[in-house]
Amino acid sequence: MEEILIEEFNYPLPDERIAKYPLANRDQSKLLVYRDGQVSEDQFFHIGEYLAPDSLLIYNNTRVIQARLEFHKQLEEGAQGARIEIFCLEPLQPRDYQLSLGTVDGCTWKCMIGNAKKWKSGVLSLPVVLPSGNAVTLLAEKGEQTGNTFAVKFSWDGVSVSFAEILDAVGELPIPPYLNRKTEESDKTTYQTVYSRIKGSVAAPTAGLHFTDNVLNNLRQKGIQTAEVTLHVGAGTFQPVKVADANQHTMHTEIIAVPRETIETIIANLGHIVAVGTTSMRTLESLYFLGAQLYTLHHTHPSPSSLGGRSGVSTLSVTQFEPYEKEHTISTRDALQAIIDHLEQTNQDILHAETQIMIKPGYKFRVVDQLITNFHQPKSTLLLLVSAFVGGDWHTIYDYALSHNFRFLSYGDSSILTRSK
Repeated sequence: MEEILIEEFNYPLPDERIAKYPLANRDQSKLLVYRDGQVSEDQFFHIGEYLAPDSLLIYNNTRVIQARLEFHKQLEEGAQGARIEIFCLEPLQPRDYQLSLGTVDGCTWKCMIGNAKKWKSGVLSLPVVLPSGNAVTLLAEKGEQTGNTFAVKFSWDGVSVSFAEILDAVGELPIPPYLNRKTEESDKTTYQTVYSRIKGSVAAPTAGLHFTDNVLNNLRQKGIQTAEVTLHVGAGTFQPVKVADANQHTMHTEIIAVPRETIETIIANLGHIVAVGTTSMRTLESLYFLGAQLYTLHHTHPSPSSLGGRSGVSTLSVTQFEPYEKEHTISTRDALQAIIDHLEQTNQDILHAETQIMIKPGYKFRVVDQLITNFHQPKSTLLLLVSAFVGGDWHTIYDYALSHNFRFLSYGDSSILTRSK
């Protein structure tokens, strides 16, 4: 595999260019427009002018959870000891996000632990007062360590209450570390998209932060269709590439959910697909490889009974380098139809899968034609994705943004990029 030097995807980003807060009116942000090597600018409110009337706009409906929990060690005499922060990353048991957040019987999550060396053993406790006035005690028990994360088992006593309600009551919304500030009450609103509804992310799909109800209404009036996918964004989205060759970087695995209706709408609108953000992009492009797997399985084992009742697949997944390991000749339409057939055979309305896909220079796009996205960190996998999408011309885009006072990163300005073909 050809080496990709991450230093070639570096650029100077002064701290003052990182937007620490959003604009008061989120749709008034600047919009960089890129097509065929040419750059212009506008305001995001006018995004519809750069979308064809037959476009299908697909966004990520995930909602950020208040995933940071602050515990304290209890000293023998009852005094408060060391502060221990538990950052919930993703559920382990139950594995499903909605089941884990909805459980009233306890759950286990993969977590990062701040000041973990002070928590050698024992159970931590945290009193929780709910909006109803009822109180419970949240208990945390540290389990097995894997890398820099731990399995943490949560349980609670008192009234019947879900883990999601507990997080809402005492958790803190995790904002990006590069903002270099504490979470404020306003972030609970501004760090969510207006269409967020499925809880699970620990970082917002920030390309969607510019949308308002007015913008969405204007798009509908123009005849532009919309559809939803779900990818719960993990903390790995903040991790820069720390190895010289980007191919040596390990992508984190993310869970995706795509309704059958969305896939059918994509098939009907191929050639006009607009992804809102890199999370939607990774989800949509992963669909091709998931469908290619199912297509191949079906043509190898055409009898459903020979495929274990669920098309022979327990957990559908896309590996990091799957797009580059062989020539994929199945058409996008056939791959997506294979997913529809799979859902029909298994009586499912939603495709659940995992993806570790790495989109980098040399990637062949199968689904997405336009990308709405913010401006990303230097030496990041997201910048590799942008470079792949615009045929390596990312410098043109970022040089313009830097020289024309665009605001960068999560709360920064936006861009709409048309794929180089």
